[in-house]
Amino acid sequence: MTTMQSAQPAGRGRTFSDARRNAGWIALTALAPAVWGTTYIVTTHGLPAGHPVFAALTRTLPAGGFALLAARQLPRGTWWWKSLILGALNMACFFPLLFVAAQRLPGGVAATLGAAQPIIVAGLAVVVLSEHPSVWRLIWGGIGVVGVALVVLGPQAGLDALGVAAGLGGAVSMGLGVVLTKRWGRPDGVSALSLAGWQLTGAGLLLIVPALVIDGVPAGIDATAVAGYSWLGLVGGLAAYVVWFEGIRRLPVTPTALLGLLSPLTAALLGHLVIGEVLTSIQLLGFALALTAMTAGQLAPPSSRSSSRKDHS
Repeated sequence: MTTMQSAQPAGRGRTFSDARRNAGWIALTALAPAVWGTTYIVTTHGLPAGHPVFAALTRTLPAGGFALLAARQLPRGTWWWKSLILGALNMACFFPLLFVAAQRLPGGVAATLGAAQPIIVAGLAVVVLSEHPSVWRLIWGGIGVVGVALVVLGPQAGLDALGVAAGLGGAVSMGLGVVLTKRWGRPDGVSALSLAGWQLTGAGLLLIVPALVIDGVPAGIDATAVAGYSWLGLVGGLAAYVVWFEGIRRLPVTPTALLGLLSPLTAALLGHLVIGEVLTSIQLLGFALALTAMTAGQLAPPSSRSSSRKDHS
């Protein structure tokens, strides 16, 4: 009896410690999509207009090269092609599709399509990772999309077939990249910096020819543009992906994807703080819905929590 009584507090202590550790990683991982939310304002107010593929190239290749020099680790074996595939899905395909959607759709429509990524990840996790579908997280993912839509959609929102296809294609591309990153994990002895560097470099190599052929080098790159490219590459690219990949490795993939709701919310908040855009009561309601969905999606379904309490009793 004594052994059982002493084991119960120890088990509860480990559970509490694990919960605190997970909460810390959730908070740290959430920084990545929050930083990605600065992309819109940096792109529109700091970079030369009309060069989306070139911007994607500058966001990947220099940061990837820097990471390779810092980490001094090159891929081995199957990780040569895995890095190329992950770099293509997470960056080389995602970034240009994101820019196309932003160019052909009102920003709110593009952001709402991107907010569907957690639902896409939940579906892909069932197929690729053989996870059981979570109705709980699908519901909160849907509520999150509604919340983002209330924040960013305006009365002038319109639809363009190519823009919608690009927006959904970008969400699917990065969603599959997230799920494959979880499935393939990371080789022993390889840091998150190395993994991010491999993918950023692979993405940059894939983007060189399209960037030069489609966009070319923009004229008049001034100090503001250099600062913008540096921010998107080193902070929004390298630093954010290091944190994101480490979070994916340590946390369940579907609730982690729900953290991506912070990206359009951060963009809208910056529009209010920096540009002076007015937030209406409907938008504030959308913020509350999206943040509630993101938070609730980190929790296990109620049935799982009740089963866990019974196990510890």
